[in-house]
Amino acid sequence: MSDETTAPDDETPLDAEATAERATDGEAADTERRRVHVTRGLVDLLLDMAEDAEPSSVNLVLAPTPAGEFDADLGLDPETPVLTHFYMAEAGQSVSAVFGMDLGTPAGRGRARFLTHPQGPFELTERDDLAAVVLLAVPPWERRTLAAFDRAGRKLELAVLDAEPPQEKLD
Repeated sequence: MSDETTAPDDETPLDAEATAERATDGEAADTERRRVHVTRGLVDLLLDMAEDAEPSSVNLVLAPTPAGEFDADLGLDPETPVLTHFYMAEAGQSVSAVFGMDLGTPAGRGRARFLTHPQGPFELTERDDLAAVVLLAVPPWERRTLAAFDRAGRKLELAVLDAEPPQEKLD
């Protein structure tokens, strides 16, 4: 048996090392898709808000900043979204009540949510507002009781970054 394998799509021989490298790259890409990046400052603020709101629940829209826009190198692909901001649920509520549209969240933002379950459970429920990514917290309001989930309720890896988002300027 030879050390070569044949790529099925173009019949070009590949050595075993190149095949293993491609598999590793694919696994890394899959792992990266299952990882949610968030700044430590946002996590701390969200947990403080959850504690202050207890026994009421919190439901906020979260927004990302691409990793490439940070001043520091985060060691991530520049297009990787890093959760950095939230939008208050009350913003635009009167317009939403009349027209049924969420005008409190800028267009193209808000593909993530922060939810709390003050009485549990530590999993998504049918009553939750879902998004592509949901950060869910339960008491006690600590990092160990904060997790990320996809909209199907599958747990995602949560990577908390010690990074400050770029300063925003009004024109």
